[in-house]
Amino acid sequence: MHDKSLLTDVQTLRARARAHIDQGAVTAGYTADRTTVLKLLNDSLATELICVLRYRRHHFMARGIHSQSVAQEFLDHSNEELGHADLLAERIVQLGGAPDFAPAGLVSRSHAEYVEGDTLASMIREDLVAERIAIDSYRDFIQYLGDTDPTTRRMLEGILAVEEEHADELSDLLEAFPIESKQL
Repeated sequence: MHDKSLLTDVQTLRARARAHIDQGAVTAGYTADRTTVLKLLNDSLATELICVLRYRRHHFMARGIHSQSVAQEFLDHSNEELGHADLLAERIVQLGGAPDFAPAGLVSRSHAEYVEGDTLASMIREDLVAERIAIDSYRDFIQYLGDTDPTTRRMLEGILAVEEEHADELSDLLEAFPIESKQL
């Protein structure tokens, strides 16, 4: 049993669709604070781009007996993070914003740090730390949105699921390495 009183009548829907047509996908039904959402999306974009760069560096710098499979994992994660960045940038544009790819501001807007690591284990550890940061950041963002922007929330939930997979994979990889004497 659904409450039909919650539905907007067709004439009102049609009138709303014609009003402010220049706002594209952002209709009168969008109840989130768009300025805040765009800022949070751009911060998430910066975080993903920093992760892409860190994973790429780790892919090329991986050395040692286990390096081939770990380097491939780094590359796979980098590519998935780039896919996340693309999703975020696309959503920013849909909401009438501009994705901020300016290199000068990436590090300051990113929640994750760019730590290079000097051993295979330290690279894995730094990537795991970054994934854990991303997980909490996305959870906070999802909670903030609640029901005000279900499209962005669902996108973020999908990204969060992949970040959790990355953390799980990195945690498994880290167990394969003894504690190294060379710490960060």
